[in-house]
Amino acid sequence: MDVSPATLSLLVLASFLAGTVDAIGGGGGLITLPALLAAGLPPAMALGTNKGQSVFGSGAALLRYARAGLVDGRVARITFPAGFAGSLGGAALVLLVPPAALRPVVLGLLVVVAVVLALRPAAPAPRPAGSRRSLLVAAAIALVIGTYDGFFGPGTGTFLIFGFVLFFGAGMREASADAKVVNFASNLAAVALFWSRGLVAWQVALPMAAGQFAGGLAGAHVAVRGSDRMVRWVVLAVVVALVVKLGADLVRG
Repeated sequence: MDVSPATLSLLVLASFLAGTVDAIGGGGGLITLPALLAAGLPPAMALGTNKGQSVFGSGAALLRYARAGLVDGRVARITFPAGFAGSLGGAALVLLVPPAALRPVVLGLLVVVAVVLALRPAAPAPRPAGSRRSLLVAAAIALVIGTYDGFFGPGTGTFLIFGFVLFFGAGMREASADAKVVNFASNLAAVALFWSRGLVAWQVALPMAAGQFAGGLAGAHVAVRGSDRMVRWVVLAVVVALVVKLGADLVRG
């Protein structure tokens, strides 16, 4: 599908902003998916193209977090394949259950996420060592939320951060880094599926990928240099935006 140079320039700008936000607190799809739909892409093509460009942002953010030493290799070796497999499984579930049926459940969960993050003490407990139990917890988080990403998707990065904070004892910056491992894996799985079905408009996705890559690096750099408090406020802002978006979709039916 062809878009005008002016429209493509706006999409690249949107992808940069989305990559920046997503690298810190998730929720980049709130910016890019509506932008792709507004540009005239059919819904299925917009979803595939969105994954085609967002995988570059999550990859760039992961590289920056890894360079800063915030990615635990022992955990990543477990969560990457779990997130990849979960995303493939979630995509298969779409054939059995309408994804929109999850909207009220996800809305309620996001409210819980906002409350817990807002009330959680500012100083996190140290992340536990790579014991068998902690690795199993991390793998379960990656598998469950990876499945959710393949099935429905909105707020995947935010749910991952929340899961690693609440159940794995990670600080906000470490949780963002752990989340990007899973997010990159689930995006790769989704891209493979959409591409195999001819649903990625690469003439749009690749220019946007440049914006995503730059935004992912910028956002991760801000998170690395910033504080847990700053990351927490970004995550809360993303949660509020997701609640508003999903609430509006629910009201519209």
